[in-house]
Amino acid sequence: MSTPFVVPPGEGRLLDLGTFEAEVIAEGARTEESFSLIHTRREPPGFGPPLHRHQDAAEAFYVLEGTYLVYTDDRQDLCPPGSFVYVPRRVPHTFTVVSEGAGRKLNLFAPAAMVGFFEELSRAQAHGEATPDLLDRIAGAHDMEVLGPVPDSYL
Repeated sequence: MSTPFVVPPGEGRLLDLGTFEAEVIAEGARTEESFSLIHTRREPPGFGPPLHRHQDAAEAFYVLEGTYLVYTDDRQDLCPPGSFVYVPRRVPHTFTVVSEGAGRKLNLFAPAAMVGFFEELSRAQAHGEATPDLLDRIAGAHDMEVLGPVPDSYL
């Protein structure tokens, strides 16, 4: 059984991913595996992950700063600050930061997922080992399927 907890501003666990940062606010071990919450920030203009889908969890995000162009199925939606995006599990999706300034958002995965992915990718970045092939292997180990090429801005 988990217990209530509070994470004060800026006191999550910070993961440096090279081109962006991910602050782990809540993860499965503390939420009875019901959700994980990650604050991504410093996502530069033009930044975005490859087209992908999560096999094990739905993803939602709330835009705090910057503007994102979100791609899901056959849709493209412009998402300025205050936008909420929900992507059911197994739905292909990606996004690109289209604002002049950096993007910042809260990412929610339910049930809890993706913290391990960001941890492994952070370690690979720190050792200069992050490649598209390694990204594909890390993604697969965390029930994520990479469906498109890895943008240069992501690694």
